[in-house]
Amino acid sequence: MSNEVNNQYQALLIELLKTTHQKQSLYTLLSQHIDKINENLALTLRKWAIEQFKQRPNTAINIAKIIYEFSKTIHSFKHGNPTTNLEIAIAGYETSLQVYTYENFPQDWYHIQQSLLAAYQQRQQLLSISIAELKQEAHQSISYFNTIFEKSPEEIKQAELQIEILRNELIELKQQETKFMKTDEIPSLMIELQKIKQSKINTSSLQFANSSNNSEFNTAIFYDIENLSFSKNNSQINFSFKEMRDKLKKIDIFKKVAIQCAYADWSESRLKPLKDEIQQLGVAAIQIFDFGHNKNAADIQLSIDVMELVILRPYIQVFVIVSGDGGFASLAKKLHEYGKTVIGCAYEGKINRFFQSICDYFIVLPSLQGKTDELPITNSNEFVKNTNDDIFLKTKLILQRLKKENKIGKDGIPIAQVHSLLKAEIPDFDEKRSQEENCKKLSTFFKKVVEGTEICVAGNNNKLMLKTNLPADTVGRTKNGR
Repeated sequence: MSNEVNNQYQALLIELLKTTHQKQSLYTLLSQHIDKINENLALTLRKWAIEQFKQRPNTAINIAKIIYEFSKTIHSFKHGNPTTNLEIAIAGYETSLQVYTYENFPQDWYHIQQSLLAAYQQRQQLLSISIAELKQEAHQSISYFNTIFEKSPEEIKQAELQIEILRNELIELKQQETKFMKTDEIPSLMIELQKIKQSKINTSSLQFANSSNNSEFNTAIFYDIENLSFSKNNSQINFSFKEMRDKLKKIDIFKKVAIQCAYADWSESRLKPLKDEIQQLGVAAIQIFDFGHNKNAADIQLSIDVMELVILRPYIQVFVIVSGDGGFASLAKKLHEYGKTVIGCAYEGKINRFFQSICDYFIVLPSLQGKTDELPITNSNEFVKNTNDDIFLKTKLILQRLKKENKIGKDGIPIAQVHSLLKAEIPDFDEKRSQEENCKKLSTFFKKVVEGTEICVAGNNNKLMLKTNLPADTVGRTKNGR
């Protein structure tokens, strides 16, 4: 690794460790540098840590602690190459153990050993899977070559026979050519040959013209209406296809639209305002029936149609995906493999950051959510800054909405029911992503969210409920965990 490349990886490592030390989210930073999350980063981590331990022995404990926290985060990072993420985590765990020895820090040493053991076991599982896949590929290759070798003698005989037939036909053609040259039909045949050549030229020109016209219609737009309309409980849809087209025209690579498809359950009455507009603009309404909760029927059909279009109409170079769903990140990467340009578009507050980072262009629409200044959220700026994708803020807004609708009363709502609602309204909702906030448990997550509000979490026969207007002694017992 050259000095310039080594400096780049070392700068990235220091930035990652600094972010970890400041207890900020690492996911956005890791996603932005996904191309550098590889074996070189693991080697840089080992080398840099050893040098720091030698040069700065007084701060070695603090450095080792930060490396350990960073290793836990990269260990659970879901994007990129799982094997590579695991090797970086192992490098961090092993490096931390050089400072956190059993003699001086037995408890810390035990926790790091547990994390390292889990990483070793995952590495073994990945190796076993890779070995099994290699064995399967080898077996298929051997079977394929055995089949070829078995058929080779017979195919050689058939080829020799075909060569002999072609040789005889060639001799006959030469004899006919000699005979043909003595006739008076040559001038007329030359004229016919000239006509055929001219016809081929005209056909080629027509094909070229068609290809030129196709190149102008270079864009396909796919609308995930279910994602744009937030949820079925939201009856107000202000999305405009025309405004969307106007924003796209400002992008240089956008020329003419060849295909437009909008995916939704168009039998719903709340989508009626959109039907007139899609008819005027020629948008195809793709009917998606509700096959059950979280089945992603629209996402799957949209992805299938996109890849089918890539194969059948190669002249389409620009694919616009109007959705903030993080599941389309994989589709965007696959389109890049085919040399296509991807434009994303979604409402503010509904954007998956990983999907946004993969797109070549991204259009952010103003949020359709109601005014948030009426909601009693304390220290909101600091609150949002330390959360992942504003999950805490979005959850607090939904809880305040439920309270305003009198759905959170003295009897409360089961946390499991609220959890299902959050997963339906917040894309990629996962309370475990907020590792820096110590919210690995669902109950801990809700306790953190409702701090400073009129809502609190109370236990009743080990069943956590969201309640309001609790007596003072009940609130005290809840906060103390008893």
